[in-house]
Amino acid sequence: MSLGLTLLAYGVGTQIPLRLSATPLWLLYATVTGTVAGGCWVIAHECGHRAFHPNPRVETAVGFVLHSLLLVPYFSWQRSHAVHHANCNHLEAGETHVPPRSNSAEGRLLKGVLSRIGPELYGVYALIFHLLVGWPLYLLFGVTGGADYGAPTSHFSNSLPFNKGKKQLFPDSVRKLMLLSNLGLLAMLLVLVLASFNYSFLRVLCVYGLPYLVVNAWLVAYTWLQHSDTDIPHFSSGDWTWAKGALQTVDRPYGPLLNFLHHGIGSTHVCHHVNSRIPHYNAWQATALLRQQFPALVRHDPTAIHTALWRVASRCVVVSQAPSGDGYFYEPQISSLADN
Repeated sequence: MSLGLTLLAYGVGTQIPLRLSATPLWLLYATVTGTVAGGCWVIAHECGHRAFHPNPRVETAVGFVLHSLLLVPYFSWQRSHAVHHANCNHLEAGETHVPPRSNSAEGRLLKGVLSRIGPELYGVYALIFHLLVGWPLYLLFGVTGGADYGAPTSHFSNSLPFNKGKKQLFPDSVRKLMLLSNLGLLAMLLVLVLASFNYSFLRVLCVYGLPYLVVNAWLVAYTWLQHSDTDIPHFSSGDWTWAKGALQTVDRPYGPLLNFLHHGIGSTHVCHHVNSRIPHYNAWQATALLRQQFPALVRHDPTAIHTALWRVASRCVVVSQAPSGDGYFYEPQISSLADN
C-alpha cells in the first residue's frame, strides 16, 4: 500500500510544469508525496526489526530496497538503530537525540546562544536545523549520538581514523553489510543521475529531491518527539536500566490520516520499545493492553503535535541532574521539580 501510493504520488510530480508560477503546486506535491513516502520508511524500519514478514530473506529484501530508494543505508541503519533500542535515553551510550549536559562544553555553548537570542529564535533555529539537515548530518557524522561512540561516527564507513570511543558503533563484523548498504545507495544515485540526463536535473530535483526533504523532516520529527520533552529524563551509566530508558518513550496523537499513512509509528511507540518484534498491525492492540495494565508507566501526551514540537525545539536544550538525583531533565523543568 505505502509503495503504491508513493509511486502514484511521484507520477503526479512528472506532470507538474517546471515554471516559477507552479511553485505552490511543487510545495503541495512535496508535502503530500514526502508524507506518503514516509510510510515506505516505516515499513523498511519494521523489516529492520524482523517484524514485517516470517521469511527473513523477503524481509531483508523489502527493507533493503525501500530504504535504498529513500537513500538510507539499510544495514548500517539497522545496526545503529539496534544500538538505539538497546540504550534508549542513556546519556553516554544513547545512539541518537542525546542531549548535552549543562556543564559540558557543548552545553555551555548552547546555553550561551539561548541566552543571547532567546527561546523563540532558538526554537526556530532548532526546528530548521533538525528538520532540514538533521538526518543527513546524523548519517554522515553521527550528530546527537552519545559520547561512548566517539565522534564522528559515519553510517558509510567504520574506518575513520578519528572515530574513537569506548564502544564501536559499527564493529568490523558489520563492515561487509555497510558496503552492501553503500552499493544500494550508489545504485539509487545512478538511477537519479540517469534520470537527470534523460529528463533534466531540475525535474529530478523537484520530483525526487523535494519529497526527500519532507520524508527526512517527518523522520526526525517523529524520533525527536518520541524521546524528548521537558518532563522526560535521561540517565547516566550509574542510574540507567533498559526498562527505565525504554519507558521514557512517549506516544502522541498524530490523527487518523497520519497514523494510516505512517502505520501508527508515533502513536504506538511505547509498545515498540517494549517489544520491537510486534508488527504495526498488532501495535494498536498491544498499546491498549499496555495502557490498561500499566497506566502509570506508559507515557501518552495528548498535546497537539505542532505545539509539542515547538515546546521541544524551544525548551529542550541542555540537561541537568534532578534534585532527587534520579535522572537528568531539560533545564526549564529543574526548577519545577525542586518546588515539588
